[in-house]
Amino acid sequence: MSTEALSRNPHDEEYEDLLSLWSDLESALSVLLSRPGQVRDFAAKLRQFDRWLQELVAHDIDASLYLMFQLASTSTVGYSASHALVCGTLCHIMAREFGLPDHERNALVRAALTMNIGMTQMQDELAVQREAPTPAQQKAIADHPRKSQDMLEHLDITNDLWLDVVGQHHGRLAAATPLAELPAVDRLTRILGTIDRYAAMISPRKSRAGRSATDSVRALVGQEIDQRDEVGLMLVRTVGLCPPGTFVRLDNGDTAIVLRRGDKPNMPLVASVLDAAGAHLSEPKIHPTAQGRPHVKSALAHTSVTVDMNHRTMVRLGMYAAQRASVLVAHGGAAAAAPHTGAGALAPAGPASVPPVAAVGQNPLAAHGGVV
Repeated sequence: MSTEALSRNPHDEEYEDLLSLWSDLESALSVLLSRPGQVRDFAAKLRQFDRWLQELVAHDIDASLYLMFQLASTSTVGYSASHALVCGTLCHIMAREFGLPDHERNALVRAALTMNIGMTQMQDELAVQREAPTPAQQKAIADHPRKSQDMLEHLDITNDLWLDVVGQHHGRLAAATPLAELPAVDRLTRILGTIDRYAAMISPRKSRAGRSATDSVRALVGQEIDQRDEVGLMLVRTVGLCPPGTFVRLDNGDTAIVLRRGDKPNMPLVASVLDAAGAHLSEPKIHPTAQGRPHVKSALAHTSVTVDMNHRTMVRLGMYAAQRASVLVAHGGAAAAAPHTGAGALAPAGPASVPPVAAVGQNPLAAHGGVV
């Protein structure tokens, strides 16, 4: 389907609203975090924000990931709010995949959104600072978990689990004990700590370019995921090595953007936007990489790609391709671009390798391949 045809799609208004809502979400969070003392009933406003986030993610998880990863790299409201939104979104998704009870899910996501409230302004300044943190800044970084916890208490946050996770979110917990056997505060701290480090790696700053999502995962968990690292393994299984909204290089030389996750972490649905010579394609070309060539050769950091994206069109292209794949499966045809699902409620993760980014093999059900 051409982008011109998509422009006449009856879901046009729906996805226009989705883009606007995600921008509004980021802006609203920026106000909450930068001027919390001026927000009337901060606790109620944050709960309202959380409900809004849940509704948007429930609308379409792949579209949510696409917009979230794009915002992480192109945010206009400041690093701190963007980082908090990425962490909150990923923690919401991970809480669902781990089957956390509602009270733990709420504490985890709200801790992710507010863990750095004690250093919002400084975090924004550090993101545009080319020099290493000064001794005073290093002390503020070390002290901010406790300061954030104190600020939240003064803002009438009374949920002890939320407050305790914020207060210890920089603590590094060994992965020797299964998540299900940990006290709730330690379980949530381990999940949030992994998400916090992952989100920081993918986001660019003046002092360094952001890593690709694949490099970020490998920096967290290594080439081989220890079976005890349930959070790292779930992150790979759920978000993928190349999540929606990130860029990849294909083995035909094209530069593509990931539209939706696939059945395997390294076989997403992608759309080529630049050819092998770096020239802009007149129309994006969709490739379900699980069905055969082209494969994903490598992940790319956002800062290494210069291209203007029509996000409304790209999100809807991904939805169209996923719907088309569902129709084909229903009629006994090819399987492609099916959303990835999680592994269940706090089940101990088995040993696994981080698969190479380059896809290997071909979907045996594939009846067609190449450009949709």
